[in-house]
Amino acid sequence: MPGTMLDVPTPDGTADAFLAYPDGGGSHPGVLLYMDAIGLRPRLREMAEQLAAHGYCVLVPNVFYRTGRAPVTELPDLTNAENREAFIARIMPLLNEHTPQRALSDAQAYLDFLSARPEVRPGPIGAVGYCMGAALALRTAAAHPGKVVAVAGFHPGSLATDAPDSPHLLAPKVSAEVHFGIAEQDDSMPPEAVARLSAALDDAGVRNSCEVYPGTLHGFTMADTAAFDQAGLDRHWDRLLSLLGRTLTAG
Repeated sequence: MPGTMLDVPTPDGTADAFLAYPDGGGSHPGVLLYMDAIGLRPRLREMAEQLAAHGYCVLVPNVFYRTGRAPVTELPDLTNAENREAFIARIMPLLNEHTPQRALSDAQAYLDFLSARPEVRPGPIGAVGYCMGAALALRTAAAHPGKVVAVAGFHPGSLATDAPDSPHLLAPKVSAEVHFGIAEQDDSMPPEAVARLSAALDDAGVRNSCEVYPGTLHGFTMADTAAFDQAGLDRHWDRLLSLLGRTLTAG
């Protein structure tokens, strides 16, 4: 699949991003793909290209662009579990700095940029996120109910907490269909949080599925980390492509 790095103008500067789209020209449904906490890197470009092969134009922004261009910090061998844990601890300040206010400002810029691309056909957009990106996808959908018609989040964290700005509280503002693929072993999404998230979406009348993927750890889709699980990744593709096919009517 063709793909290119490009720059997205935002109110706070310029976000570097990767754009993947199908061979053969033409315009296609747009998908905004939010990175995990590890950041924009070859693995996410590969996943964007795989999604593009199914008929979508996919934009993957570097959410941490305010700190620098990707990679914003050196990546160790993340297939080593100890390296992965140490790396996540090191980038935690970047996650904390990415406030909901920043997320919403960026989301508008990303959607405007994606919608204006010649590879993207007019119409609704899908938002997909991994890890921290799942919350960003949900916030984007809540802020743009007329534009975002599909939300998918995989191994999300902290979607239903006691915080006053917890993402699950946005459910009444969401008109998109939602799927969350949740890791079975994830301290940031214990069973009670999954139940709270599911109830919030149900009560708001959001068409949704909050599915716990058996035998998985947080990060299970990422083949460049120790958390990778092939069965979890396969299930993720099945759920994601089904969702986008229903809502964006690709092809």
